[in-house]
Amino acid sequence: MAEFITSEKILNILYNYNPWWQTDSVSTQFNKKMKRVAYYEANHAFLHETIRRATLLSGARRTGKTTIMYQSIASLLEQKVSSKNILFISLEHPLFKLCNLEAIINVYKENICSDEFVYFFFDEIQYAEDWDVWMKVLYDTNPNIRIMATGSASPILNDKVKSESGLGRWTVISVPTLSFFEYCELLNIEKPNIALNIKPTQMYLLSHQEQLNIFKKLEYLQPHFIRYLNVGDFPELALSKDDYYAQRILREDIVDKAIKRDLPAIYGTRNVSDVEKVFLFLCYSSSNIISIDTMTKELTGVTRTTVQKYIEQLEAANLIYISEPIDVTGKKVLKVKNKIYISDAAIRNAVLMNDNISSNPEELGMLAETAVFKHIKSFYFNEPCKVGYYRDGQKGKEIDIVVKGNKFMIMMEVKYREKSDIKETDAIVQNYDGKTPNLVITKRGDDFGIEDYNGKLIYRIPAYAFLYLLGYIEFNNYNK
Repeated sequence: MAEFITSEKILNILYNYNPWWQTDSVSTQFNKKMKRVAYYEANHAFLHETIRRATLLSGARRTGKTTIMYQSIASLLEQKVSSKNILFISLEHPLFKLCNLEAIINVYKENICSDEFVYFFFDEIQYAEDWDVWMKVLYDTNPNIRIMATGSASPILNDKVKSESGLGRWTVISVPTLSFFEYCELLNIEKPNIALNIKPTQMYLLSHQEQLNIFKKLEYLQPHFIRYLNVGDFPELALSKDDYYAQRILREDIVDKAIKRDLPAIYGTRNVSDVEKVFLFLCYSSSNIISIDTMTKELTGVTRTTVQKYIEQLEAANLIYISEPIDVTGKKVLKVKNKIYISDAAIRNAVLMNDNISSNPEELGMLAETAVFKHIKSFYFNEPCKVGYYRDGQKGKEIDIVVKGNKFMIMMEVKYREKSDIKETDAIVQNYDGKTPNLVITKRGDDFGIEDYNGKLIYRIPAYAFLYLLGYIEFNNYNK
């Protein structure tokens, strides 16, 4: 630790980060009223009575990870936990980047609380040197502490979590951008009067009249879904009344900081302009199969190895999703390339300065597929399954999204257009497994229901209804 860093300086910063030591409460500025699904998942792991694990919140910048920690702190205070037994540290602070965790914690113990029952909250933990080692020491030497941490570089964090020092000590909770349901909750959009106890992937089990009733009640959400695709996936920006300004903030505060600050700080990335080139190419190509060789030719001066490395780093920064090929036939090994999605439709719009996509059917289709993939990836995050896509290497036929578990498989095609025509020769029909109908995600509110192609079934469901109901079911599972 540098000589000019004194205990007094560390203590002063800790007091600023932990105002509840003096007020016994968390300001409403930080303790947001709406609680996301990730909040309930995090606190279930954080406060579990019999299975003790440190909880790691992983996700892109501005998705609400820190808010979840503040909400957890507020909940502890409401339960009459002593305020000084709660320590919050942001490891992004310039001074804390020059310290090690041991020094900071020692100052806290010597001046604030020496009790063994402490709740530790570490924000952006990847900035702390050897954080996994210090977490292991804390975890192993004091069975009465609880730890929650956030991080914006998931693969690096996951490597540490799965290492010898982290194995069996961490539970990772994904914090994606807002689901469409959460977006509607945040904006206090009137809740539809519906009752649903099955997943929206199983809507075909309801009678036609029951489906009609539900979709009619959800119809008013369609214009909100268009804005959601445009700018509404980040909590702070969703509340903005100036969409153009919100996009600018998204570019500067989320994309630029992730690329220009996080990647150099974490990976030692030197040529930031090349990372920006790769990311821009991926924004234009989102939801498509990506050829590294093609990218190398298009991006003058960037080698194949560099392109591959930067794609991995952008995934680490939670700016993109990689969708790997999944075989739905069980007969052959697929030899096709990965698809790549920008992790959130609003990020892509901000980078490309698309401030109004409502009149562009092609853009809407791409963004709708991105939104569906993100929702499905999040919905099945904690389940033992793979989320990817299918492509027949010989015939070139494709299924946009495939979820494959040990005992189930769900196939989806996103047809977000006025006429969502499906042919009997399409892959979504041909690869029907004889068990459950494959899904076609549509645009219009009246475009729903079962279709039978000579015994091969598909089920149509509007995108806005499908995504809202995914979040509705997920939320209700934590609020029974």
